[in-house]
Amino acid sequence: MTSTTPSTSTDIDREQVKEIVCEILEIDADEVTETSLFKEDHGADSLLAIEILAALERNLHVTIDQAELSRMVNLQGVYAVVGEASNA
Repeated sequence: MTSTTPSTSTDIDREQVKEIVCEILEIDADEVTETSLFKEDHGADSLLAIEILAALERNLHVTIDQAELSRMVNLQGVYAVVGEASNA
């Protein structure tokens, strides 16, 4: 019996995603964890969230619906959204 993990974020370059997020938030990579919240822990506002979404689309060549912004509150959420967009 083989266990499979959902392909939502397995096919993406997590380091590249993290670099994009950190660049937009103007923080060092070691300051952000997969679960730290962009708004509460790193001072991001809705404009920065839109910038993150646009940069991800531009750099990773994916299309992300703005409705997904509500899920993109931390790296885990971003990985999931980007993974789904990559597999679409």
